Amino acid sequence: MTFFKKSLVLLTVLCLQLMVMGKAHAADKTIGIIVFDGVLTSDITAPIEVFGAATEASWFSNYNVITINVSDKPHIKTHEGLTMLVDKRLSDLPKVDVLLVPSAYDMSPLLSNQQLIRYVQQTAKTAQWMASNCSGAHVLAEAGLLNGKRATTWAGGEAELKKNYPNVDVQFDTNFVMDGNVLTSNGGLVSYEAALALLSNLASPSKANEIREALQMPRLQRTR
Repeated sequence: MTFFKKSLVLLTVLCLQLMVMGKAHAADKTIGIIVFDGVLTSDITAPIEVFGAATEASWFSNYNVITINVSDKPHIKTHEGLTMLVDKRLSDLPKVDVLLVPSAYDMSPLLSNQQLIRYVQQTAKTAQWMASNCSGAHVLAEAGLLNGKRATTWAGGEAELKKNYPNVDVQFDTNFVMDGNVLTSNGGLVSYEAALALLSNLASPSKANEIREALQMPRLQRTR
């Protein structure tokens, strides 16, 4: 092989290595979404769609979105029947910069899961943001993260949250609430609004609006 060919091969290998390193370095922040059998679908698909779309843009390419299964199974099945493969298990204790806890109609298995509660508490010490959709707020409250903070939960469930966690300043009839670095919201389609609000803080309002328009959400505000 001639010196020129050897140099070309080495240069090609070096370029490929730099490309791989660049991609690995690009996603240096992680958004983790807790998942489990019976989770309400839109509570997880809404933030996955919002943040996933944002990671395709250069201004948010340093973020990666992962799902974290509470159990050790490689997949979960939502309440509505959607089966999903997961990225991580809770037993992996993944380090994340943003953690979002969704909901289920029966939250008791999550609230009694001490490994989950400890993980939420430990993550809160270093995470940039902690968030919940719908009755996922009960997990944050159980972990003590909502004490003395304004927070909300699913529309109609505010009184229950207030009763179970009297140290939480529960806000009624409010789509989402931000207090410090904690965001709580209603579930369902409001999960999109909450994810976009969080994206506004992680990036900027104008960038979040780019994603809002890409998802064609302004069309929902049109009058017929």
